[in-house]
Amino acid sequence: MTPTAQRPYRGVFPVAPTIFDDQGELDLAGQRRCIDFMIDAGSNGLCILANFSEQFVLTDAERETVMVAVLEHVAGRVPVIVTTTHFGSRICAERSRQAQDAGAAMVMIMPPYHGATFRVPERAIFEFYRTVSDAIDIPIMIQDAPVAGTPLSVDLLARMAREIPNIRYFKIEVPMAAAKLRDLIAAGGDSIEGPWDGEEAITLMADLDAGATGAMTGGGYPDGIRQIIDPYLAGRREEAIAAYARWLPLINYENRQCGLQAAKILMKEGGVIGSDAVRHPLQRVHPAARAGLIEIARQLDPVVLRWGR
Repeated sequence: MTPTAQRPYRGVFPVAPTIFDDQGELDLAGQRRCIDFMIDAGSNGLCILANFSEQFVLTDAERETVMVAVLEHVAGRVPVIVTTTHFGSRICAERSRQAQDAGAAMVMIMPPYHGATFRVPERAIFEFYRTVSDAIDIPIMIQDAPVAGTPLSVDLLARMAREIPNIRYFKIEVPMAAAKLRDLIAAGGDSIEGPWDGEEAITLMADLDAGATGAMTGGGYPDGIRQIIDPYLAGRREEAIAAYARWLPLINYENRQCGLQAAKILMKEGGVIGSDAVRHPLQRVHPAARAGLIEIARQLDPVVLRWGR
């Protein structure tokens, strides 16, 4: 089965963390176990090399190593989205072509930004995404997130969906995400193949009600997110609401207390990986926060705490 046979992509596509050993070196064996767990736990697809994957602490050579290792190991079991964000249009296009050639089903790209002040106007943003689209044949997901500090108007997003062939998916994780998703779907119509939720699913119910068909969450408990999104997409909204109420404390704890470390902490606790190390200058969360995350998770019995035991 080829990834393209599954479009439009729907469901839960969590971000896979990048796995390091205690010395901060890539742990490719641990990476493969992480991927196997995430698939076994019900991920409809995966995303790699995102911000929650600590992409910003990897060298270009390490990015390629992780991408190739993951795509070869997945071997078509689920579609894989590769994040190829870069400020330079040509470099982003080259990264995206490389990801496509390696077997990526989609690329995810933030608008060009650098630091707190380097931004480009809407015309340049449009040209940036068109340059990338011209280089590949797979869909592009635009990541609309506060970290870029780049306002992306609904009109601009809808116009790019209509006029740039491969712009089809949108991960919306700015404040008032549901309102923006609703407006984007109305403005873009059939050009919006995939309106998606992000930000660890903290706004998932509102975003589903607004028309979201996919969720890109942390990688620690895809089975829990499936309990929300599957019944919702099947028309069982009350069941989805009840599941959201059960899982929301854990979602909130990840979003507000542990961030990108949550998935690694849970995976280490469950024997999936040997180390939950993050790369310096990132600091490990306080032991009390780690214990709080695990305590809440145990009440829900997610697959991650049983998979490696």
